[in-house]
Amino acid sequence: MELSVDVAGTRLPTTLSLPAGPVRGGLVVLHAAEAGHRSHFCYEHLARLLPGAGVAVLRFDRRPRVDGHDVPLADQAADAIAAVDVLRGHVGDVPVGLWGLSQGAWAAPLAAGLRPDLVAFLVLVSGSGVSPAVQMRYGTAEQLRRNGYGDDDLAELGRVRAATEAYLRGELDRATAQAAVDRAAARPWFPLVYLPRALPDQPGTWRDMDFDPVPVFARVSCPVLLFYGTTDAWIPIDDSIAAWRRATAGAADPPTVCRLDGCDHYPTLGEGTSLDSISPQYTAALLSWLDARLPAG
Repeated sequence: MELSVDVAGTRLPTTLSLPAGPVRGGLVVLHAAEAGHRSHFCYEHLARLLPGAGVAVLRFDRRPRVDGHDVPLADQAADAIAAVDVLRGHVGDVPVGLWGLSQGAWAAPLAAGLRPDLVAFLVLVSGSGVSPAVQMRYGTAEQLRRNGYGDDDLAELGRVRAATEAYLRGELDRATAQAAVDRAAARPWFPLVYLPRALPDQPGTWRDMDFDPVPVFARVSCPVLLFYGTTDAWIPIDDSIAAWRRATAGAADPPTVCRLDGCDHYPTLGEGTSLDSISPQYTAALLSWLDARLPAG
């Protein structure tokens, strides 16, 4: 079923996949940073899998970037809430949750904390428990390590990222930060570290770089399922799990953690990017967890 989610004067194209029989629950899909279209294979997997278990799946295209800047997490959370409202109009009073991949796994708990009356559960894949800046420091350093670069290169990477972050915070002048980028750009590893060759003319362009997810996690009161690929090169997995456990200490239903063998950042085997590479372990764990928390069909 083709629908739309209307947000901030923008109509976001939306696809709703409904069960053939009774509806036990619903799921709204939130996006990874580089996977903003509803046709992404991880989202399509949910739309193919879950209606057979009585779960409706709503996928929508992420709000467009403005002037090349990423969509702020607060806007992504607001869009998620608007999408839940759309889904509820079609499934009625059943539990509706949010599924978020990577960046979407920051936006989903933000939305759940804002509207605990609307969000009944969270399923988060490759969600970071540290800020975007810290996560990128970890992930880019890991790219260098996995490609055989040593301590000197890692040290230079640390310096250039620190200079870039300081400029974006307004703590360092552009000329000094750009000089650090210019030096790093001569290194063979520069294409691996996701830094712009030319810094923006004005600081403040990465609004969420120091977003602290721990207080956000602490406001989540619904059940949470966390998936992490055991070889993920972008997420500090142990630190992220520890952040959730700190934030939810004493919770009656602490987050469920599932480490996916043979998976990296996506829940796929062999770093695949297609439906047939989706991990059977991920599929089975997702179905089992939802089945235990949703009403019988």
